[in-house]
Amino acid sequence: MSISTPTALFSSSNIPLLSSSPIKTLKFPRLGPPLWPWEKVKMGPLTVSPMGFGTWAWGNQLLWGYQESMDAELQQIFNLAVENGINLFDTADSYGTGRLVGQSEKLLGQFIREFKGPKQVQDNIVIATKFAAYPWRLTPGQFVNACKSSLDRMQIEQMGIGQLHWSTANYAPLQEQALWDGLVAMYEKGLVRGVGVSNYGPKQLLKIYEYLKARGVPLCSAQVQFSLLSFGEDQMEIKNICDSLGIRLISYSPLGLGMLTGKYTPSKLPRGPRGILFRQIIPGLEPLLGSLAEIAEKRSKTIPQVAINWCMCKGTIPIPGVKTLKQAEENLGALGWRLGADELLQLEYAARESPRRMIQNIFQTR
Repeated sequence: MSISTPTALFSSSNIPLLSSSPIKTLKFPRLGPPLWPWEKVKMGPLTVSPMGFGTWAWGNQLLWGYQESMDAELQQIFNLAVENGINLFDTADSYGTGRLVGQSEKLLGQFIREFKGPKQVQDNIVIATKFAAYPWRLTPGQFVNACKSSLDRMQIEQMGIGQLHWSTANYAPLQEQALWDGLVAMYEKGLVRGVGVSNYGPKQLLKIYEYLKARGVPLCSAQVQFSLLSFGEDQMEIKNICDSLGIRLISYSPLGLGMLTGKYTPSKLPRGPRGILFRQIIPGLEPLLGSLAEIAEKRSKTIPQVAINWCMCKGTIPIPGVKTLKQAEENLGALGWRLGADELLQLEYAARESPRRMIQNIFQTR
């Protein structure tokens, strides 16, 4: 099956005029030019696209219904993304269910090897892997070995970013420093080009930043749940810390596990565990989903494209998940334009008017 590159998404005729209204009361990133996928942003020593793709679904049968028969389409998704300037792919050594644990990493490595495009494009692909803080990973050496295992699964010699998947500060504080030392060791051994964290709250983020800085290791990224369903005080404090310290914030679940796609209603819910969560939150999202739909129609965009673009306008790098070509093409349509200041205000007001919020990850610390 041949896939045509959706170059129409990036036609100059599709670029809307930007609002020039000054905003005094709220702190917004300076409204700049449209975000193109080939105009990279800095992430520590790396340069990455303003949006990446998340691969949680690549191997997860329980939550996302993965089947190995999907692999051919996932390869096409990868190719389509890379051909359109996306070079950041987020994964984790815990992704996958049962015998498929690590499947996401295996597939990414395979897709990189089988990519038929220019060698330079292939070499510029940045893989960001999260290493689980399993209770049996008690020493720096065990964390380094986890990194080596991920590299073996992907059949690469060095990865872009090695990330600590979550902090153990809430339940095993003594384990925390060993994991931090593991990040230092994998960086010093050249196994990763940069290190990052995931699910770190503001206090722990400052602690690990200072610890790594004292060891001569820059913290290049912090990954948190960040979307129009999840931008409360903690998330914005994390964002402000990242901005002040030169850490790049990666937004995971920018579509709220699918709640911000406009596909679901109280009477139309996904199967499995997501349906239980959606049943609690979807009934209170009318103001937000209505505003997303209104702006999408005005912009000739889709609701997910508006929600993802909001994340980029806030200065973060969203990593929406993909498991179909249609989703990949839609995600790419979030690039090449930018919401105006008035639209940002409208969306955030509607989000605050919606009585329900996304449930935070239980591992996120303060």
